[in-house]
Order: sequence, then C-alpha cells, then structure tokens
Amino acid sequence: MLRCCRIIHILSRHTFIPALKNKGWPDPILNSRGFCMSCKMTEKSTDAQINALKRPADDTLVETEHEDKKLKTDQDERKYPKKKVALLMAYSGKGYYGMQRNAKNSQFRTIEDELVTALVRAACIPEGHGNDMKKMSFQRCARTDKGVSAVGQVVSLKVWMIDNILDKINAHLPPHIRILGYKRVTGGFNSKNNCDARTYSYMLPTVSFFPKDYNQEDTSFRLSSEILQMVNRLFGLYKGTHNFHNFTSQKGPRDPSAKRYITHMSCEEPFVRQEAEFAVITVRGQSFMMHQIRKMIGLVIAVVKGYVDEGVIERSWGEDKVDVPKAPGLGLVLERVHFDRYNKRFGGDGIHETLEWTEEEEAIAAFKDKHIYPSIVETELHEKSMVNWMATLYIHDFEATATGNQERKDDDEDGNLSD
Repeated sequence: MLRCCRIIHILSRHTFIPALKNKGWPDPILNSRGFCMSCKMTEKSTDAQINALKRPADDTLVETEHEDKKLKTDQDERKYPKKKVALLMAYSGKGYYGMQRNAKNSQFRTIEDELVTALVRAACIPEGHGNDMKKMSFQRCARTDKGVSAVGQVVSLKVWMIDNILDKINAHLPPHIRILGYKRVTGGFNSKNNCDARTYSYMLPTVSFFPKDYNQEDTSFRLSSEILQMVNRLFGLYKGTHNFHNFTSQKGPRDPSAKRYITHMSCEEPFVRQEAEFAVITVRGQSFMMHQIRKMIGLVIAVVKGYVDEGVIERSWGEDKVDVPKAPGLGLVLERVHFDRYNKRFGGDGIHETLEWTEEEEAIAAFKDKHIYPSIVETELHEKSMVNWMATLYIHDFEATATGNQERKDDDEDGNLSD
C-alpha cells in the first residue's frame, strides 16, 4: 500500500500537475501553500510509514543474531560436554602461601590461584565461575601449607572436556606447576572426602641425626647404617593409632579428632647432592593435623641427637603436655593420595578408571628431580634452615609446652589443619 502511495505521489508531481496546467489551471493554485503542503505531508507520511515497516525487520535481524549466538554457545557446550574429573597436580610450593585459595586476600598468591586462572584461560570452565569454584564442584585432596610442595596432589571438579585438555591447561601454568594427568570420575566424587590415606615425604640433611656436640654445619658428614637403623626403629614407634594432641595446636588430650592412624614411617637410604648428604623420610597415614608430621620428625631428631630419651615419644601420647619441637617446613612434599575404597567400588565398573596414576610415575619422578629436590637442596645449603633450627633444640624442656611455641592459630575447612 505504501508503494502505491509513493507511486501516486510521484504521478501527482510529474503527471497530474502538468495535465492540470494544460487544462488551464492557474499557477497560483497549483503552487499554493496548501497544495504544496499536502504533497510534502504525503511525502513525509509515506517515508515515516516505510521506516516504521523497516524497523521491525531490523529488530528481527538483531533477535536472529542473538539466537544464532546462543545456538552457537549451545553447540559448543554440546561439542565439549561438562564432566567430573580428577586432576593430578605437581608443584613446587616455594614462594606460595600454600595450596588453598583465599578469595578475600588475593595479595597472597596460592597454587589454586594459578590453577583457576589457567582453567579459565584454557576455556575449561566458564570465566564467571573463576571466583566461585563451588559452581564447578571444586575440591582439593590436601591443603598443603606455605612453601610445601607436591607431586601427588589431586583436585576434583567439573570441566568442559576440550581437545588436548592437559596441553592447553599447562600452556597457561608456570613450569613449576603442572597437571600430569586426569581421569574421569563419578559425579559424586570428592577428592577430599573419598581419600583414604595420604603419603608425605620429608627431605633433610643427614647431619640432622648426628650427636648434638658435632659441628652441625659440616657437610662431609655421612650417615652410618647403625644410626639409620636407630632412626627407623624410632619412626616405627609411630605406627598404629595414637593420641597426637601434643603434635598440633588447639587440641586437648580428650579430643577424639587428635587420634590419628599411621601405617608407615621410615627413612630411606641417603644420597649426596652438592657434596652434602641428604635423606628422605616417608610417612603414610589416614590423615594428618597441622604440623603433625614436622613434630613427629622433630621429636625423633631430638632423641637421636641426645637432647631427650626415647621414652618421650610414648609419653607424648598421654594426657600430659609435652614440649615437642617442630622441624622446619622446607623439605615436606605431598607424595601421593590414596583412594582404595573408591577404586574397589568403581575402578572395575567398565566406565571409570582406578586412581592409581601408574602411567604418570615417570613424569612424577622427572618433576621432582627438576623442580623440587634442587629447590630444597639449594635453599637448605644457602639459608641453613635445618641447621638454624637444630641450634634451638636446647631451649625445649620436653615437659610442658612453652608459651608461643611456634604454633599457628588458623584452621582448615573442618577445623583440623594438615601438613
């Protein structure tokens, strides 16, 4: 209809008016204000009506583009389905304030800060979920403390299963943090709650086990087989269930959560790095409280060096307070986390794999040799954290916990900090 109006308007200007002139109509009438205004109004009205009809077409185009964009997003999500996975992590904790992220205090960089940033940049998780990882069902197996490293940390979360997922995540991580493997897990899997046990290692200079009157800075010291046997006999006393309230803070002797189950603890054969001898202590337990491992090692060192008799170990499990020295944090590494019950229930269902990581053993060993052991050795030889700590052993009375005895008052998620 509008097209017809436009045609009539054109004809009126180019056909009707000349025809009227030929009929003898005077120019004053044809050029009068009313006649011209009617033509102009008709022109404006026609243009407005045409534009009015055009606008819905533009709006429809915008809506179509929005729908196309939404459809593309839906297609991307269908292309990369969201699945629950367990990621195997290795990292050097030097320079970081532990594993767990602290969203309220971003000035203290943690391992999880690096991980979440990499997951977002690799398009494994939505950008808007980076500040609230609960939306991705995120959970870590163990909360390692400041400076503590790991080669067997496991985190569970939902991710978009993009192509070459490991390479793309690692491309956005620093070289001292790596995702070494991943496995599909059940929808209800929780890396912390499903964990049956944890294995830690502790690397230290063997001069730690020499008598207290010996020069503690002599790197030529070599551990004898007799002293190594004594050390392992003392570590063997920890095996079983004991009350470790003296090996952590804010735990009373009658607190049920202070009882912990240790399945293994021993010192391996020593080795030489940069002309100094080191050894690695391995401990496996159901779970550990804050500083528990470091105090277990610190007390054995005090006994071997002759500061106190070995009876203090069993006495520390009683109700009385015992002043237990805490070894330095340098050297502590989360080696492995165990999922025995999960593996037994779901490992053979034909859908999910067992969380054993045997295929990643070579990569784990290579990461330790490149990023963890050199860092521990260099730091110890230059900063002498163990030597300086041993110089303070004489102030411990091994009877009552002294005021301000190197304890921290922060808690983990369930009130029990773990090393």
